[in-house]
Amino acid sequence: MITYVTGGVRSGKSRFAMALALQKSPNPIYVATSRIWDEDFAERVKRHQDERGPEWTLLESERDIHRLPLAGRVVVIDCVTLWLTNLFVAFEYDIEKSLTAFKAEVDALAKIDATLIIISNEIGMGVHAETEAGRKFTDLQGWANQYAAAAADEAVMLVSGIPFTLKSIK
Repeated sequence: MITYVTGGVRSGKSRFAMALALQKSPNPIYVATSRIWDEDFAERVKRHQDERGPEWTLLESERDIHRLPLAGRVVVIDCVTLWLTNLFVAFEYDIEKSLTAFKAEVDALAKIDATLIIISNEIGMGVHAETEAGRKFTDLQGWANQYAAAAADEAVMLVSGIPFTLKSIK
């Protein structure tokens, strides 16, 4: 089962996803996909860490998330944007290679017997990126979001902390 959670920056995505995971399991897994790029980012990571209690198991992986021990567990993957950044850099800003790798990863995750809650960002709803790399990444993110949402059983968008159901199996 995959639940896809999307929204803008500070829309409440992570809080919503973590609450959902705790409804489903007393000991969920949190998969952090980011690397620490700078001090500001380290503070953001620390804020997320402080929001989780001891009931959470933390796994960190920039890529190959399907290789983590996720079977039979409730898992929050936070987030597609940072995961894609890692792929985009690894594939030297090649959109096709990055998207192909991402799709293969989502397909592999979908085969795991786990409850997955995948968080992403809707970055294409904001200001047009100033750089070519930024515009390429915005396109990549949009296509990746479409793929993840299509693979999901449920999709939710957060706006100002309020969840809107986009797709449901109920």
